[in-house]
Amino acid sequence: MELQGKVALITGAGSGIGKAAALRLVREGAMVGVLSHTDDEIRKTAQEIEQAGGKAIPLVADVGDEAQMKKAVDDLVQAYGRLDIVFANAGINGVWAPIDELQPEEWDRTINTNLRGTYLTIHYAVPHLKTAGGSIVITASINGTRTFTSAGATAYSATKAAQVAMAQMLAVELAKHKIRVNVVCPGKIDTEITENTDKRNTEEAEVPAEFPAGRIPLTGNEPGTSEEVAELVLFLASDRARHITGTPVWIDGAQSLLV
Repeated sequence: MELQGKVALITGAGSGIGKAAALRLVREGAMVGVLSHTDDEIRKTAQEIEQAGGKAIPLVADVGDEAQMKKAVDDLVQAYGRLDIVFANAGINGVWAPIDELQPEEWDRTINTNLRGTYLTIHYAVPHLKTAGGSIVITASINGTRTFTSAGATAYSATKAAQVAMAQMLAVELAKHKIRVNVVCPGKIDTEITENTDKRNTEEAEVPAEFPAGRIPLTGNEPGTSEEVAELVLFLASDRARHITGTPVWIDGAQSLLV
């Protein structure tokens, strides 16, 4: 129970990595604010946590909306009295298309969710984290940080690279407040984000890349699990990682080392 008495905010907690992280942190004693833009989905996550004996408050907000995110963070702190851990996990793949076909509104939607959403989450959380220090973990990706062969994924990859830069800037800025900032960079994980990707004419942007048999060397091409990423999030959020900050950690079974 290494997170006993701690309070965590987890965005994108309705499914996948965010939900797995919420369940894992609760098992270590944390109280959590689970956030999603989908009301039914996030209430189910909160109910599952409470049925398992944990404490959770469902928060409904669009991470790119300033007023909604301010209210969500305020509601969480009012409910539990403090904030110690932030997992800025919400994100979308968005539209993958050649740059001359990718429309401005499609670009803006990806930037708004992935980058503005990360900024707003941290912006409203930091004043509370400054009270006693804490940990911020951001979900980025192997795309834009170690691999660049996902055809048409320019907007998505740009946000993922920017999240790493943001974390490293903030690791220095917030160190004096005992706030650590780290990044998890998943490869292929068993979530629904790939199925929700809108790909359009990506062959136009593709440059062929040859891969050895088994694109995930560690597992023989089996994707990692959300629970495995949750274990990494738990470690980075805990005191076991007390001297780690400004660090991206790739969790991909060596997938990104092939390209």
